[in-house]
Amino acid sequence: MEYRRLGKSGLVVSQLSFGSWVTFGNQVDNKTAEECMHLAYDGGINFFDNAETYADGKSEEVMGEILKKANWRRDSYLVSSKAFFGAGARVPNQYGLSAKHLTEACHEALKRLQVEYLDLYFCHRPDLNTPVEETVRAMHNLITQGKILYWGTSEWSASQIMEAYSIARQYGLTPPTMEQPQYNMFERDKVEADYTKLYDVIGLGTTIWSPLASGFLTGKYNSGSAPKGSRIGSQGMEWLKERWLGDGLEKRIEKVKKLMELASQLDVTMPQLAISWCLKNKNVSTVILGASNSNQLKENLLAANAYPKLTAEVMESIEEILANKPK
Repeated sequence: MEYRRLGKSGLVVSQLSFGSWVTFGNQVDNKTAEECMHLAYDGGINFFDNAETYADGKSEEVMGEILKKANWRRDSYLVSSKAFFGAGARVPNQYGLSAKHLTEACHEALKRLQVEYLDLYFCHRPDLNTPVEETVRAMHNLITQGKILYWGTSEWSASQIMEAYSIARQYGLTPPTMEQPQYNMFERDKVEADYTKLYDVIGLGTTIWSPLASGFLTGKYNSGSAPKGSRIGSQGMEWLKERWLGDGLEKRIEKVKKLMELASQLDVTMPQLAISWCLKNKNVSTVILGASNSNQLKENLLAANAYPKLTAEVMESIEEILANKPK
């Protein structure tokens, strides 16, 4: 495992990390979740990603029990949470980025994860109904209280991140350190175009999610439908199904088939090729892996070994297949 700095911060994260979205408390049983956590940790992963909304808080409870039982040194791993959507309830103040919700969501995450502080805390989406200054101050206060160490955003636009950063600098508050965007061979605009100036100007770090496009880049959707038990076919994931099995499906499948041929020539699996491709971007701090079983995670961890095979020539071949490089 190799490690990278989180943007310009002093924090070092493993280039591959592990997240519990959809799986913990929902798709996999607790025993499998524990196996995957230990496999990830033993493989050198030091960052475990979570959020209040994952399984309405149960995902954090499962991860918290695993962390407590494992009894790993607290300085050997990082754990995160995200706030915006709430943990199931939808009455006023139980969601969004108000100071009240951010503070209470943080306290609840600490209880569920059974830790004294969160290493990373994300604003899970922008909140157009809350002043950005209020959100920035709330995050700064949580840092001064020792409840979180770094704060960031997820799926914010470059202008929204820059506004938060500017407000923080104007009032002597702690600015955002990282962004968690979707990034994969089919979702490239934010990371490769929109955020370009932010990497140099504010030293933005990135903890990217969905490197396999919710499984589409594994090839298991090449039939045009969602296999039983797949993430896209899960209840509540209709928006994912529409995104990946909707308009343009045939063209995407054709590209995946060509990429699979290239992966075979390189003697790597398609998931390893897709994950390694993400790692080739120098502005990617860490790639968050998800897995429904330990064998799947073992395969994905080997992406680090596939990374050296992605030479300039191979990357050019991939670009010719994808034909979607942002301008």
